[in-house]
Amino acid sequence: MTDLAWIDSALTSARPQAVGALLRYFRDLDAAEEAFQEACLRALKTWPEKGPPRDPTAWLIFVGRNVTLDELRRRTKQQALPPDELISDLDDAEADAAERLDASHYRDDVLRLLFICCHPDLPATQQIPLALRVVSGLSVKEIARAFLVSESAMEQRITRAKRRVAAADVPFETPGAPERVERLAAVSAMIYLLFNEGYSASGGDVHVRVPLCEEAIRLARLLLRLFPGETEVMGLTALLLLQHARAPARLDSDGAIVLLEDQDRRRWNRSLIAEGLVLVEKALRHRRPGPYQVQAAIAAVHARAARPTDTDWAEIDRLYAVLEALLPSPVITLNRAVAVAKVRGPAAALAMIEPLASRLDGYFHFFGAKGALLMQLGRNDEAREAFDRAIALANTAAEAAHIRLHIDRLMRDSQKPGDAG
Repeated sequence: MTDLAWIDSALTSARPQAVGALLRYFRDLDAAEEAFQEACLRALKTWPEKGPPRDPTAWLIFVGRNVTLDELRRRTKQQALPPDELISDLDDAEADAAERLDASHYRDDVLRLLFICCHPDLPATQQIPLALRVVSGLSVKEIARAFLVSESAMEQRITRAKRRVAAADVPFETPGAPERVERLAAVSAMIYLLFNEGYSASGGDVHVRVPLCEEAIRLARLLLRLFPGETEVMGLTALLLLQHARAPARLDSDGAIVLLEDQDRRRWNRSLIAEGLVLVEKALRHRRPGPYQVQAAIAAVHARAARPTDTDWAEIDRLYAVLEALLPSPVITLNRAVAVAKVRGPAAALAMIEPLASRLDGYFHFFGAKGALLMQLGRNDEAREAFDRAIALANTAAEAAHIRLHIDRLMRDSQKPGDAG
């Protein structure tokens, strides 16, 4: 990995803790974000020359805080300051100071920040987008994709949320126990969406963003420690663990997508699977099923199958039916169609997803799934149209490359002697 690639990865993974700590110092969302950006600029200048600090997050907090305080002093003219190069040359002395930051203190700032972003003064439609933007640094485009809305609409939503926080004088403190319970659903949803963005990135050359997945898992575990009896938090944590366990096998050596049925299951992380299975079983024993628990149960069926042919697709279909009743969604119906295709055939699955066309017209996975079903039915011309639309909607190079493999197969089949398709 090049220096710049390593730095980009370090800055991305450090953002939640760093912004959370800087918000604690400055008690202003914009000031915290600007401080972090200033620290990132210093890192891009300094780390390639002097090497990475031992704790990048602590370094960014320390530098962001000091640079911003210096700027605040300049603005208020309370004291004259020497030039930047004399204030700090970002040498080992600064790194040593950063190392002395209380790690246990700043590492949980991110959870505090999540609860702040999910303040009841904010409408639910603004809480999670604000948290994804401020805490995790996701782009407006990435957040818009998660909510299936336009980029401009999401930009307006986030801007309104920031204005409301500023106007309402929201206290930047850890909420008490009753307030935490009230905001639990929104915080859980934010962690879930954060994981999803890491699991299947919405843009760029990287299809899987492991640091985001790992941060979401860390937050879910922390949330579970705060709410050990909440079955949906158990389900959420189990779901993330079971999904992330497959990470080592999801891409091949060239970065191409490997479908679940083609993955080398020996590469799955058995430790994460064991932890996830214990949690999902514990949650379901309470007999208070919720969407996260049901999704975790679906992931558990896959995790228990030693081979693709061992997968209990009928059980997965049944669980998706439960999930549809709990949380009606075109995306959930689309996912259920995969199980229906295995149990009742591609024609039944295609009939299930065709009514979703208008609602999922801009969704890559809809056209990918539709093309695959049409191809199984031998309707190759229609499959080609669906795959062309999927490529136009691909969010990453890996997604586009995967669809091109299907198109290449269609082209090869069309050239076979005697092929009428």
